[in-house]
Amino acid sequence: MRDLVIPICGLERLFENCLWAEGPAYFAATDCVIWSDIPNNRILQWVEGLGTRPLTTSSNHANGNTIDREGRLVSCEHQTRAVTRREHDGSRTVLATHSGGRRLNSPNDVVVKSDGSIWFTDPTYGILTDYEGERAEPEQDGCYVYRLDPETAEVEPVIKTMEKPNGLAFSIDEKRLYVSDTGVSHLAGGPHHIKAFELGASGRPESESVFAEISPGVPDGFRLDEFGNIWTSSGNGVQVFAPDGSYLGRIVVPEAVANVTFGGAKNNRLFITATTSLYAIYVGVRGATRRKSF
Repeated sequence: MRDLVIPICGLERLFENCLWAEGPAYFAATDCVIWSDIPNNRILQWVEGLGTRPLTTSSNHANGNTIDREGRLVSCEHQTRAVTRREHDGSRTVLATHSGGRRLNSPNDVVVKSDGSIWFTDPTYGILTDYEGERAEPEQDGCYVYRLDPETAEVEPVIKTMEKPNGLAFSIDEKRLYVSDTGVSHLAGGPHHIKAFELGASGRPESESVFAEISPGVPDGFRLDEFGNIWTSSGNGVQVFAPDGSYLGRIVVPEAVANVTFGGAKNNRLFITATTSLYAIYVGVRGATRRKSF
């Protein structure tokens, strides 16, 4: 890990007092980090030197967040069972609520591809209880990964082979999609791994394989660095895996980690949401900047 971390840089706790911190996203234009505190129904914003303030105190129990190609916040809302976008003027646009004429379960995590398509996971965590959403019966036949077409707004299920699809990210060249399955959370002996899906000429997944098993805990959320390494949540910190799936090491965090994102002026600061807190640490690599493969 010495090539990936900086020995003199320690872990900083930037904020605490969350109930379940999730979904960090970094705004380069304003040099700030936002993240969800799901049970408290809020999205928080942290700025260097200024601290933390609520971005909204009515987030519809938002979970995963990302930034689209125009610098807008895209969020997965448990309460409304929707994927939404926060426009530059602060207004809210609903992007997806249904597929096949039926309501989504509870969108969990989201990523935007270079073609503008929005890919998101849809497990049932937000409708299992009232703690992180609103208890309800699922209308979908399963928990899928969806693609939202930027031109037609069609919500298409593209992966149907997972128990509880959760975090997701594209490889740098966008030829591969990584998706975590956290089914062990509600199924004894269930999956706690990251899968790799090879994308065909149509851009849809054509084959799949287990990339890495995560233990202890689950790979709730993850990001790639500039070399294609995966930095993932786990029960004992942030675990790091090489592009071939080999384990490289971990950053110890005193709480179970939910998700991570890269940011900062040089994109070399790892922001970590872990149970009650937002942490940060400077690392020896930069976050990935994806390049589309033609």
